[in-house]
Amino acid sequence: METPISWADFEKVEMAVGTIIAVDPFPEARKPAYKLTLDFGPKGIKRSSAQLTKLYKPADLLGMQVVAVINFPPKQIATFMSECLVLGALGKEGEVTLLQTERKTENGSRIA
Repeated sequence: METPISWADFEKVEMAVGTIIAVDPFPEARKPAYKLTLDFGPKGIKRSSAQLTKLYKPADLLGMQVVAVINFPPKQIATFMSECLVLGALGKEGEVTLLQTERKTENGSRIA
Protein backbone atom coordinates (compact mmCIF):
# COMPACT_ATOMS: atom_id res chain seq x y z
CA MET A 1 0.00 0.00 0.00
CA GLU A 2 1.14 3.52 -0.80
CA THR A 3 1.83 5.97 2.01
CA PRO A 4 -1.49 7.51 3.10
CA ILE A 5 -1.95 11.27 2.90
CA SER A 6 -4.29 13.45 4.90
CA TRP A 7 -7.46 15.00 3.51
CA ALA A 8 -5.78 18.39 3.98
CA ASP A 9 -2.89 17.24 1.74
CA PHE A 10 -5.33 16.11 -0.96
CA GLU A 11 -7.17 19.42 -0.85
CA LYS A 12 -3.91 21.22 -1.72
CA VAL A 13 -3.82 19.49 -5.13
CA GLU A 14 -5.81 21.57 -7.60
CA MET A 15 -7.04 19.37 -10.43
CA ALA A 16 -9.10 21.03 -13.14
CA VAL A 17 -10.60 20.39 -16.56
CA GLY A 18 -8.94 22.06 -19.53
CA THR A 19 -9.27 21.92 -23.30
CA ILE A 20 -6.20 21.28 -25.46
CA ILE A 21 -6.00 24.24 -27.85
CA ALA A 22 -2.57 23.59 -29.41
CA VAL A 23 -0.31 20.58 -29.90
CA ASP A 24 3.29 21.02 -31.02
CA PRO A 25 6.13 18.56 -31.56
CA PHE A 26 8.80 18.41 -28.86
CA PRO A 27 11.91 16.94 -30.50
CA GLU A 28 14.20 18.18 -27.69
CA ALA A 29 12.50 15.95 -25.09
CA ARG A 30 14.41 12.85 -23.93
CA LYS A 31 11.32 10.67 -24.45
CA PRO A 32 8.84 11.28 -27.30
CA ALA A 33 6.42 13.99 -26.20
CA TYR A 34 4.18 16.85 -27.31
CA LYS A 35 4.04 20.44 -26.12
CA LEU A 36 0.41 21.09 -25.19
CA THR A 37 -1.35 24.40 -24.65
CA LEU A 38 -4.49 24.10 -22.54
CA ASP A 39 -7.36 26.49 -21.81
CA PHE A 40 -8.51 26.33 -18.18
CA GLY A 41 -11.13 29.08 -18.61
CA PRO A 42 -10.98 31.57 -15.73
CA LYS A 43 -7.84 29.82 -14.42
CA GLY A 44 -5.94 30.77 -17.57
CA ILE A 45 -3.93 29.24 -20.37
CA LYS A 46 -1.19 26.80 -19.33
CA ARG A 47 1.38 24.69 -21.15
CA SER A 48 2.48 21.14 -20.49
CA SER A 49 4.91 18.59 -21.85
CA ALA A 50 3.16 15.24 -22.23
CA GLN A 51 4.44 11.82 -23.30
CA LEU A 52 1.36 10.87 -25.28
CA THR A 53 2.84 9.89 -28.64
CA LYS A 54 2.20 6.14 -28.29
CA LEU A 55 -1.59 6.45 -28.28
CA TYR A 56 -2.40 9.92 -29.62
CA LYS A 57 -1.72 11.90 -32.79
CA PRO A 58 -1.83 15.72 -32.60
CA ALA A 59 -5.17 15.81 -34.44
CA ASP A 60 -6.66 13.42 -31.83
CA LEU A 61 -5.68 15.77 -29.00
CA LEU A 62 -6.80 19.11 -30.40
CA GLY A 63 -10.07 20.15 -28.74
CA MET A 64 -9.97 17.29 -26.20
CA GLN A 65 -10.92 18.06 -22.61
CA VAL A 66 -8.53 16.54 -20.08
CA VAL A 67 -7.83 16.61 -16.35
CA ALA A 68 -4.64 18.25 -15.08
CA VAL A 69 -2.96 19.37 -11.87
CA ILE A 70 -2.64 23.13 -12.25
CA ASN A 71 -0.94 24.26 -9.05
CA PHE A 72 2.49 22.66 -9.36
CA PRO A 73 5.34 25.16 -9.75
CA PRO A 74 6.59 25.47 -13.35
CA LYS A 75 9.13 22.79 -14.33
CA GLN A 76 11.85 23.13 -16.95
CA ILE A 77 11.81 20.17 -19.36
CA ALA A 78 14.61 20.51 -21.93
CA THR A 79 13.90 23.84 -23.68
CA PHE A 80 10.30 24.05 -22.46
CA MET A 81 8.65 25.33 -19.26
CA SER A 82 5.81 23.03 -18.22
CA GLU A 83 3.14 24.75 -16.10
CA CYS A 84 0.73 21.91 -15.35
CA LEU A 85 0.60 18.11 -15.25
CA VAL A 86 -1.89 16.43 -17.59
CA LEU A 87 -3.13 13.26 -15.88
CA GLY A 88 -3.43 9.81 -17.39
CA ALA A 89 -3.36 6.13 -16.59
CA LEU A 90 0.07 4.58 -17.15
CA GLY A 91 0.04 1.31 -19.09
CA LYS A 92 2.47 -1.61 -18.90
CA GLU A 93 4.46 -0.35 -21.90
CA GLY A 94 4.62 3.23 -20.61
CA GLU A 95 1.71 4.39 -22.75
CA VAL A 96 -0.53 7.07 -21.24
CA THR A 97 -4.32 7.03 -21.52
CA LEU A 98 -5.64 10.49 -20.71
CA LEU A 99 -8.13 11.14 -17.91
CA GLN A 100 -11.28 12.88 -19.06
CA THR A 101 -14.69 13.77 -17.70
CA GLU A 102 -17.65 11.69 -18.86
CA ARG A 103 -19.32 14.78 -20.33
CA LYS A 104 -18.12 18.12 -21.62
CA THR A 105 -17.66 20.51 -18.70
CA GLU A 106 -16.69 24.12 -18.23
CA ASN A 107 -12.96 24.74 -18.58
CA GLY A 108 -11.44 25.34 -15.17
CA SER A 109 -13.94 23.11 -13.36
CA ARG A 110 -12.29 21.76 -10.25
CA ILE A 111 -12.03 17.99 -9.81
CA ALA A 112 -13.34 16.86 -6.44
